Amino acid sequence: MANILKAILNFAKNKDISIVDHYRSKNKIQVTGDILEYYIKDLFCDSIHLSKEDKDRIYTHFFSYLGNTNNSPDFILKDSDAIEVKKLESTSSSIALNSSFPKNKLYNNDPLINKACRECEDKWIEKDLIYTIGNINKTNEIHSLWFLYGDCYAADYATYQKIKDFIANGINDIQGVEFSETQELGRINKVDPLEITYFRIRGMWGIEHPNKVFSYLEGLNNNILNSIILENKYMSFPEKNRQEIENSSIISIKNIEIKNPNNPAQLLKAKHIFIGKL
Repeated sequence: MANILKAILNFAKNKDISIVDHYRSKNKIQVTGDILEYYIKDLFCDSIHLSKEDKDRIYTHFFSYLGNTNNSPDFILKDSDAIEVKKLESTSSSIALNSSFPKNKLYNNDPLINKACRECEDKWIEKDLIYTIGNINKTNEIHSLWFLYGDCYAADYATYQKIKDFIANGINDIQGVEFSETQELGRINKVDPLEITYFRIRGMWGIEHPNKVFSYLEGLNNNILNSIILENKYMSFPEKNRQEIENSSIISIKNIEIKNPNNPAQLLKAKHIFIGKL
């Protein structure tokens, strides 16, 4: 079974490749955002050097769901975590999440996931969610990469849903306008006499980059890879994978305490796994 520790180990083996050149020449993938998404999938599947046809075949072995540009998540590991990939131009840019607010977990009853995702595995209710946030430099190499679990980064679902509902209810209480049913904040159909124009009201969510959120940890900007995993989640991975991480000469791991996203007055025990740039 694929997991985040195997992905980090595969990154350590392949961190020096020029990923844009590699994927454009070997796999005929042109869009940089798509290249990063393929790269992340390949880190989980140890399939970086396979042909595109072989990758597509091996993906069916490791993934239960492959998303699309309009629906999150980007993919789900079979019987395991969901992954969301974000490509940034800068290592300090905030992250645009568009109409999907930050998530500590992926829930089956989330109205923003599609039917295929909801039914990709039998009777799943919630999944741990990994945000992978990548920055590619001008020489087409990975400049920085984050693997960050949602429960280290985002508050509970209700924190954001309450704000969304409050705004949506206020909009829908506006008198003199007939609103239509929508998963967005509001929608008005048949705006003009020909009844051919509609008006959508969408929320646009964003979140600060983890380099800023976890700036109280030392040395983040000196690393090409950072990953933060709650201690109980880390201990749930196979001992073999944990030993490979802990015995690696390239990868470092530290015990840390991070602020609880639901109550910063509390600290949570976690692991910081990182690879330095030098």
